[in-house]
Amino acid sequence: MDDFLRNRTFDQLQPGDTASIQRLVARDDLDLFAAVSGDVNPAHLDGAFAATTQFGHVVAHGMWTAALISAVLGTKLPGPGTIYLGQDLQFIKPVALGDTVTATVTVKEKQAQKSIVILDTVCTNQRNEEVLRGVATVVAPEHNVEWSRMRLPDVTLRRHDRFDAFIKKARAAQPVCAAIVHPCSASAIMGALEARNEGLLNPILVGPEAKIRAAAQATQISLDGLAIEPVEHSHAAAARAVELAVTGKVSVLVKGSLHTDELLGAVIAQGSGLRTERRISHIYAMDVPAYDKPLIVTDAAINIQPSLEHKRDICQNAIDLMRLLGKERPRVAVLAAVETVNAKMPATLDAAALTVMAARGQITGADVDGPLAFDNAINLDAARTKGIASSVAGQADILLVPDLEAGNMLAKQLIYFAGATAAGLVLGARVPIVLNSRSDPLSARIASAALAKLVAASQPIEGLLS
Repeated sequence: MDDFLRNRTFDQLQPGDTASIQRLVARDDLDLFAAVSGDVNPAHLDGAFAATTQFGHVVAHGMWTAALISAVLGTKLPGPGTIYLGQDLQFIKPVALGDTVTATVTVKEKQAQKSIVILDTVCTNQRNEEVLRGVATVVAPEHNVEWSRMRLPDVTLRRHDRFDAFIKKARAAQPVCAAIVHPCSASAIMGALEARNEGLLNPILVGPEAKIRAAAQATQISLDGLAIEPVEHSHAAAARAVELAVTGKVSVLVKGSLHTDELLGAVIAQGSGLRTERRISHIYAMDVPAYDKPLIVTDAAINIQPSLEHKRDICQNAIDLMRLLGKERPRVAVLAAVETVNAKMPATLDAAALTVMAARGQITGADVDGPLAFDNAINLDAARTKGIASSVAGQADILLVPDLEAGNMLAKQLIYFAGATAAGLVLGARVPIVLNSRSDPLSARIASAALAKLVAASQPIEGLLS
């Protein structure tokens, strides 16, 4: 491609002068056009929907094809300095993914009074079939210009589809009842409504009724159809939610506007009925655009400095979830700063011990390997460079972090630097617990509810008191 753009002035243009550009229609083109224009018509983006249309396949936006005409006019003929006055268009044939479109403009007429030029505009596909035809009216440049072609920014699309399969599976089943614990903020109430509207959860709002209604009224949220279980304060809300779970009236707990410690304290209290022999732990199920499959990071929210025994439970909780999501034998990378055992670095000793525990059947259902540094846990080239022979290295499904600080920083770096979406869930109790943050996007909240629903369906709690 020429590094310079050059134009043709009105006086230099003659009828019959022509110029063209050619583009291959790729999925990224359509996604980027939809993102910029806001035209998210599924006929252009969704293969399943497009199959039901008269064309039977995804078609490019008509204006994407028309934009190629603008590109020729602005960069080639007449080129920089051209003023676009008008364009009529006829869309003759659909443009499909994989088509090669050639846009051509040809000078038809010159009007000297205002330096106006009329051009025929045509787009054809790789079979030389016309897909678009029209006439452009422009004001041609008065002076010659030679201008350096601007270097465009690199564009990487962040596609978030790692959660699609399990969200679809969750939607297919009947909603499960969930206690929304102390939902005294608009965000907590909206989260409950979103999960209900997606067919995932049937929410019961547990908390001070006056505060719940005031929060809803302040932001004009309707509570129609939502059950309210009134209690006096947040401590009572946590205790009542646990009672509802123990008696089988709800299968999921969702944190509202109370402290996490307050809710989890009620769950793990002696005699609560929700404790198990397993240590509770938090998982982030992450959709990282740069990684080709779902990824779990654990524990990033509950266990501050877990012991070796705690890490065994944290590991098993994550394995059980990944298997529930359809990964028959997940790969667990036990992370440390280095991939060799160092007596001065306790994380490497724990990692080595967990690897042996998995080999001895103390951790089941997964391949476990460590210590592994982050790079050689998720990148095959990095692992090969270090000469690491492992069924886990470079292709981990689960990242088991040394402590909460490391996990929290890793998860948030993936969210804010890598554009990841993170669904959070607490496992190890008799019911799953959703810990949403006010800053979570809708996609993360829906994914968290879907995970909770799937986990709840896999561990029914009827008869806990019998």
